[in-house]
Amino acid sequence: MNIEVVESELKNAATVLSKFSHNITIFGSARVADDSDLAKTAYQLGRRLSDQGFNVLTGAGPGIMKAANKGAFEGKSSSIGFNIKLPKEQKPNPYLDQCLMFEHFFTRKVTLIKYADACVFFPGGFGTADELLEVLTLMQTRKGKQVKVFLLGKEFWQPLISWFKTLKQHQYISQSDLELFCIVDDIDSIFEKIKE
Repeated sequence: MNIEVVESELKNAATVLSKFSHNITIFGSARVADDSDLAKTAYQLGRRLSDQGFNVLTGAGPGIMKAANKGAFEGKSSSIGFNIKLPKEQKPNPYLDQCLMFEHFFTRKVTLIKYADACVFFPGGFGTADELLEVLTLMQTRKGKQVKVFLLGKEFWQPLISWFKTLKQHQYISQSDLELFCIVDDIDSIFEKIKE
C-alpha cells in the first residue's frame, strides 16, 4: 500500500464530498443482472432516495451499484460513485454525476462509509460482507459515526444473523451489537426508518 496514494485519495474524497450532505450508501453484488428483481429494487430505491433529497453513493460498478446509480441519476439529487481500479472487472457505470477513482479498497471503503448517513446492504458476496462487517465493527467500537444500517432481504441475510447470534451466545459480541442494524424486506421499511 502506497501511503502517498492513500493520503491523496482521502484528501481528494474529502474535497469533493464536502459539497454533499444527506448521503445514503448502497452496497451489493456487482454480479446481479440488469433485469433481475434485485436490480429493479435497487433502481427504485436509488430513484426514491434521490427524489427525496438524498445523494446516492455506491462503488460505481455494475449490478446493484449500477441500478442504484441509475435511479439516483434519473432523480433530483446526485449519483456519486467510488470506482476501484482492477485488472479486469470494474469500470464506472454510466449513471454518475460524480466519480472518484481509487487504487486501494481501504480508502474506497473508508469513503463509502465516512460520508454516509445510512447504509443499505443488498445481497452480495465477499466484498459486500466485508463492507458490512467493517461498518458494524466501526460502530461497535465507536471508531465510526453511528448510522442506520439496513440489510435488505431477510431470507438472504438469515444465515449471517444466525451466526451473529452464535457469536452472542459465546459472548464474542453483545446484544447491543445485534441492534446496530435492521433487517427489512422492502424499501418502504427503509424510508419509514430513515425518517425516524
